[in-house]
Amino acid sequence: MKNGENVAINVTNTIGEPSTLHWHGLHLPARADGGPHQIIENGDTWTPAFTVKQRASMFWYHSHMVPVTGRQVYQGLAGLIYVDDDEVSKLELPSNYGIDDIPLVLQDRAFNDDGAFYYNTSMMSGMMGMRGNTLLVNGTVRPFFIARTNKIRLRILNGSNARTYTIGFDDGRTFHQIGTDGGLLEQPYETCQITLAPAERMQIIVDVTDGNPARLRTFASPNQGMMGGMIANNSAFEIVDILPDSGRTVSPALPDRLIQLPKPDPSNAIRTRRFIMEMRMGGMMMGGGAFSINGKTMDINRIDETVRINTTEIWQIDNASMMAHPFHIHDVQFRILDRNGRPPAPYETGLKDTVFIQPQERVRLLLEFSDYLDPDRPYMYHCHILEHEDAGMMGQFTVNA
Repeated sequence: MKNGENVAINVTNTIGEPSTLHWHGLHLPARADGGPHQIIENGDTWTPAFTVKQRASMFWYHSHMVPVTGRQVYQGLAGLIYVDDDEVSKLELPSNYGIDDIPLVLQDRAFNDDGAFYYNTSMMSGMMGMRGNTLLVNGTVRPFFIARTNKIRLRILNGSNARTYTIGFDDGRTFHQIGTDGGLLEQPYETCQITLAPAERMQIIVDVTDGNPARLRTFASPNQGMMGGMIANNSAFEIVDILPDSGRTVSPALPDRLIQLPKPDPSNAIRTRRFIMEMRMGGMMMGGGAFSINGKTMDINRIDETVRINTTEIWQIDNASMMAHPFHIHDVQFRILDRNGRPPAPYETGLKDTVFIQPQERVRLLLEFSDYLDPDRPYMYHCHILEHEDAGMMGQFTVNA
């Protein structure tokens, strides 16, 4: 897609059960969002139409069918969206798809003996989120890529149901992060590791001028709380081997500046809303009420919040649970103001639609609600551990006059 163009998408359901298709990260009308209210019955076709209003980045789409989002995404209902714009196309960044611009979709899976995906419905998987013991990268295991240029742009999506990945190269080489969920950073950020929670995306530039093979792999992730440690999140997975070709072409130098973003100004906010994410072990064992936001589990017939169109708000997210959660908001790309009162790290200063929140952490976000007045059809906000979302850690908001 390209910023500013009008698109219509035909989505035909032939899976044998109802589903939806949500355009994750896109700013579009609630009727086209693809959330739990835009159900596509088996055999039907849904045709959302909207104007693309995004900075250039990588987005994705996936099922959002309550309460089986986790199972349907796990079985394969997900894919990528590239959005381009004129500003970024003028930059000399690697942008030849399949040559020096490569997407990497990370999804951990478990398998039955017959090779079919195994989706575990145990209480533990419901509590921690479904995690597999095999990492699929673009649907395959331990892929390799022959680099025919000195610089490679990797667009990485954590498309897993629940697992968080800390990613780096096994030789410790540094790389430059250039983008987050909703677009490029203002300037490249040099690092040797990045952490991606479910639904987060990052763009990085890797330099293989030295001619040495480079293996991208996972490392131990940051502490995710007492409950986060109940299932090992530190499994070492090999992601991709980059094998430099002897006839590589020289790539342009990475620009010192990429784009310009408006400075977040919390003084523009008309109010602050507070969202408290909670988990209760007793609720899980009793069969309900284990996952909540502001003490409420998801009710598709209840609107939890109403916002005014053409206003700016601060949303304060408090993680009162013993486990880290990725918090996703539909319709908007937000800016992170602070974490526990401290400014965001350089790699989080861009546009985001999903934020990873550690246990007992407080994160403040700045959101602008423009366009698409609709008091009847809601957008969602929720934990993007899909099993938590299915179990009630989700709420709804509408955009009103």
